[in-house]
Amino acid sequence: MTPLPDGPLIPRPEPVPAALRAAVAEIAPGRLPALTRHLFEAATHAHRTRSLAPLRAFSHSWAVFVAIERHPRRAARLRELEDLIATGERDPAAALAEIRRILVTAEAEAGLPSAPPPG
Repeated sequence: MTPLPDGPLIPRPEPVPAALRAAVAEIAPGRLPALTRHLFEAATHAHRTRSLAPLRAFSHSWAVFVAIERHPRRAARLRELEDLIATGERDPAAALAEIRRILVTAEAEAGLPSAPPPG
């Protein structure tokens, strides 16, 4: 098994569709169809509602995805935590707290405001 790199695979892209698309193409090309679909849906919804909120949500979502995936160790840990929760074998509280920390870190690295905690 090849060890995962310690640092980021690519520089942090700007949280705009073209830069996010280029980043996803480089670090997670299999996710390009999902990004394209999400962008189309966001643009359509923005047009219908005359609001930029759907496009902001798109940029936020994919900027966080890229911030996580550009760090292979972080991405692998997130998947481990998600799998642990999916099994339902243990109390998920610690895993959920660690996932929240990963998301907050990714939002900060992407230059985005952190979402308020649920509740």
